[in-house]
Amino acid sequence: MKILVFGAGVLGCNLARNLFRAGKDVTLLARGNWANEIKTNGLKIKNRFSPCMSVSRIRVATELKPEDSYDVIFAVVRYTQIESILDALRSNRTKNIVFVGNNIRAKALAELLPEKNVMFAFALSAGHRESNRVASIDLKKITIGQLRNADSNEKMIREIFSGTKYRVVYEPNMEDYLLCHAAFVLPAAFACYKTDGNLKKLKGNTAYLNRLIDANIEGYRAIRNAGHEILPKADTEFENEAYRKTCLRFFKLMCATSLGKLCASDHAMNAVDEMNALNRDMKAFFDANGAEYPVWQALEQECGRYLE
Repeated sequence: MKILVFGAGVLGCNLARNLFRAGKDVTLLARGNWANEIKTNGLKIKNRFSPCMSVSRIRVATELKPEDSYDVIFAVVRYTQIESILDALRSNRTKNIVFVGNNIRAKALAELLPEKNVMFAFALSAGHRESNRVASIDLKKITIGQLRNADSNEKMIREIFSGTKYRVVYEPNMEDYLLCHAAFVLPAAFACYKTDGNLKKLKGNTAYLNRLIDANIEGYRAIRNAGHEILPKADTEFENEAYRKTCLRFFKLMCATSLGKLCASDHAMNAVDEMNALNRDMKAFFDANGAEYPVWQALEQECGRYLE
């Protein structure tokens, strides 16, 4: 099976490396100095929890030509960059496309590629890219599937990831999964912007962390009331006290340790455009469905220069 990973940020590099190390026929599409660095010195990834640097001599492409043939293309670019690669994906002969990362308009995106088998995924990987390496946390878990009521791709997904170290969660309703993910992630991004990327400033500020949970609950409530499913299913009872306690523990850990920087603020501070676009589209969803979200709006106002 021939695989192209289109995009060489943190997520794309970790995905390509993990597939490559499992013996998959994988190509990484990168550009500019970063492409030259990988070609010359290999793809270097330093995991936060490992003393060793991994180096993978992976095949690199710098463009996707119409005649290039792959069994699957993983499109791993920021939410704001998706539109810029659609023409290349349309003109290429590959049928199976997987968009990896944040996405609030999954159904609309799939409709823009009617001739393709469009899937979506979210990988638990975070960090930042340096001049000659990626520094990251890679939990090797990926949630992947198609839109609700589309034909199942589970068999192909299992084949793609067979032999890898990924824990693969097949999700047949990725539209709702990604909506819910955004409703959780965006309040965390607000916290990053309030503190200029230093979440440790919020250590011990339980009142503010509870407001993050309130905003998340507003988002989940709007999603549920619009007829969508709350995913993962563990979050279905998001209005009970147990959910709040779990979230509070997570946010306290995020603000008290370096995990906050690697898992949240690194990306938020380096992808303000993406967070802006996600927030804009999330609010458009709320407004279209008549939702009220006062805590969300108040937190947004506290982000200063970062959000429009």
